[in-house]
Amino acid sequence: MYTNTDNDLSRFDFSQLWDVLVIGAGNAGLCAAITAAEAGCSVLVIEVASRDMRGGNTRHTRNLRAMHDAPTDVLTDAYSFEEYYDDLIRVTRGITNETLASLTLEKSAELTSWLGARGVRFQPALSGTLNLGRTNAFFLGGGRALLNSLCRHAEGLGVGFLYEAEVTTLRMEDGYCDGVTLADGRELQAKKVITTAGGFEANLDWLAEGWGEAARNFLVRGTPHNTGTVLRSLLDHGARPVGALDQCHAVAIDARAPKFDGGIASRIDGVPFGIVLNRDAERFYDEGEDFWPKRYAIWGRLVAAQPDQIAYAILDSVGVDRFMPSVFTPIREDSIEGLAAKLELDPAATRAAVDAFNAACPPGPIDQSVLDGCGTSGLSPEKTNWAAPIAKPPFYGFPLRPGITFTYMGVEVNESAQILMQDGRPSANLFAAGEIMAGNVLGQGYLAGIGMTIGAVFGRIAGAEAARQLNRG
Repeated sequence: MYTNTDNDLSRFDFSQLWDVLVIGAGNAGLCAAITAAEAGCSVLVIEVASRDMRGGNTRHTRNLRAMHDAPTDVLTDAYSFEEYYDDLIRVTRGITNETLASLTLEKSAELTSWLGARGVRFQPALSGTLNLGRTNAFFLGGGRALLNSLCRHAEGLGVGFLYEAEVTTLRMEDGYCDGVTLADGRELQAKKVITTAGGFEANLDWLAEGWGEAARNFLVRGTPHNTGTVLRSLLDHGARPVGALDQCHAVAIDARAPKFDGGIASRIDGVPFGIVLNRDAERFYDEGEDFWPKRYAIWGRLVAAQPDQIAYAILDSVGVDRFMPSVFTPIREDSIEGLAAKLELDPAATRAAVDAFNAACPPGPIDQSVLDGCGTSGLSPEKTNWAAPIAKPPFYGFPLRPGITFTYMGVEVNESAQILMQDGRPSANLFAAGEIMAGNVLGQGYLAGIGMTIGAVFGRIAGAEAARQLNRG
């Protein structure tokens, strides 16, 4: 087993023919590597980041969404296949490969036990405003702890790791890949190659092909390393694309977040408990449409469609305590007009928007634990749940930008995680898992935790199928 923790490649044998080469050391890649190694394969994982920054967007995750027919040690009640599938169809509006979606959901039932057996620890089921205790299993210590556990397990199986190694080209001919070329010109060769290198969300030029110049105002809350180099090489060599260029997992994050790698802490979860105004101090969507885990991922696209790709969440001193705070301190003022001035909104227009909203709210308290039906009357758009007046000072504001997590345009795969070529036939030895193929399941929209589910399920499938083909041969 080789790991270049000090970036010293002098001891690495570049002439070795590996059974399985895995591109990417995130959740999907590690699940693939472990599965192949447990089947007796020699495995090398290539990671563009350093050891300390390994794992792509997995570093920023907290949980995965898993089907279960009865309560478990980390999930309450039951979350049936039928309900899970209905949730997925609702957010994607049917734009999904139904076969691969069903496979993902069915296999999700195995994940907590499989990961737990390989060192991953989960925390007890959550309660509160996220409404996820029944559907999502949370990693104890978050995504970083999950990565560390899986890497330790993989190293114990003899899996090699090559850090700070950027794959620039897959050496392919007629759907067969015999290895990869690194940025320094050196080459690696393998019998089977599994690509889990993520999408192209950190490539603003590529994003602009789908979004236009609006993409320049996006923030990338995920890793800066997902520039789409591996995906571009696959497409250039005849892999069949899947998903629309402008579809992605995008959420509303604090506009004060860094351009890259802001992570989950930059997300603003207060939208359901206040109102959201655009640059012109106008509401533009129903803030209370559904529970936040089923709707938070539409707000990135909504903000992206507003002038200058900017919006502002406005809450009072009651609403600001109803959700998990972000890493950024909210902007605070004792009056709506004062808050508007700090947010660089027109004070009179902001006051008019708040007054119109308040007048349309029903009497009585809201119940954030359920879809309470406490909606406005006479507004456009209406707020359908949790419509409580913004009336008790001080008042709080969060500036919002679209925060891209990962893109959906990727490569098409089959049920064995094999990459399909333009003519529909599967590649002889190429597999994909994780974000680079998530568009097969996620044509649009998002469910909290399903990205990790897709990665783990198809990582295991890819590793198992690569090993099966090798052992059969």
